[in-house]
Amino acid sequence: MRRLLVPLAAFVLAQLPVSAAMAEPPAKQLFGTSARPASLSARAIGSYARGCLAGGTMLPVDGPAWQAMRLSRNRNWGHPQLVRLVERLAIESKEQDGWPGLMVGDLAQPRGGPMLTGHRSHQIGLDADIWLKPMPSRRLTREEREKISAVSMLKTKFEVDRKVWTPGHVKLLKRAASYREVSRIFVHPAIKKALCEATVGQDRSWLRKVRPWWGHHYHFHIRIRCPRGSVGCVNQKPPPPGDGCGKPLEEWFAMFRRPPPKKPKKPRKRRELRLADLPQACRTVLAAEPPRALSATGAEAPLPARKPR
Repeated sequence: MRRLLVPLAAFVLAQLPVSAAMAEPPAKQLFGTSARPASLSARAIGSYARGCLAGGTMLPVDGPAWQAMRLSRNRNWGHPQLVRLVERLAIESKEQDGWPGLMVGDLAQPRGGPMLTGHRSHQIGLDADIWLKPMPSRRLTREEREKISAVSMLKTKFEVDRKVWTPGHVKLLKRAASYREVSRIFVHPAIKKALCEATVGQDRSWLRKVRPWWGHHYHFHIRIRCPRGSVGCVNQKPPPPGDGCGKPLEEWFAMFRRPPPKKPKKPRKRRELRLADLPQACRTVLAAEPPRALSATGAEAPLPARKPR
């Protein structure tokens, strides 16, 4: 009964005027409990950290060169352009660079939007997390996909661990950055440093897209530009000029070297996003009917027959 009430509540709330925002639950509860996509034309709506997704496509759980992880989260959804890019990266990096295959983490929820846990971004189906751990040669069970841990690439917060970091990682990240639709790739500052060191005397133009950011030592984060036809989608500003090595990178490490404050500030609690904080079109996304049922591979399958009451 609870599974029936959640989508019904989302539909009712989507019809409310924006002035009724205070009566709404946090948006993450509405989007985080929507198990299936909105049967609408594909469209990324809003900004990466404040929006939703219409017409989401599911990345198949298994492919010729990838395996989706943490399936219980139901976050292997994205704009069709993002899903195609992940599949292309997996296949081309295996065929042309010798990478064993991708272990794919979170993309987005079926209808995007704020998540119940974790990311602030990943809301409009244009972000994907790719593990830096190479894919095993066998198909993992669903249980293994929940329990297997990603591997940190760091020896210290200033340098990568050469026992796990390889030239193959450099090739993989360079290929990902080479795609025209990719806007940003986020990695830990120590990984950015390793990329700068590995490309001395080579073409470094692709490094401009690779930006240092906290927490990205187990995986790298791909972000693509707003696809054509995504009215209301807000692109991130272009990255700063240059390859991001040298002084800009040193500023990150300077932050690591600063002594901790004697009296740490209490973390400021962020206000939960409400449906009224998102673009108006996200109400339509929530209220939309889902498509036909999807099989485990992402192909459409007929809905089960309803039992007569």
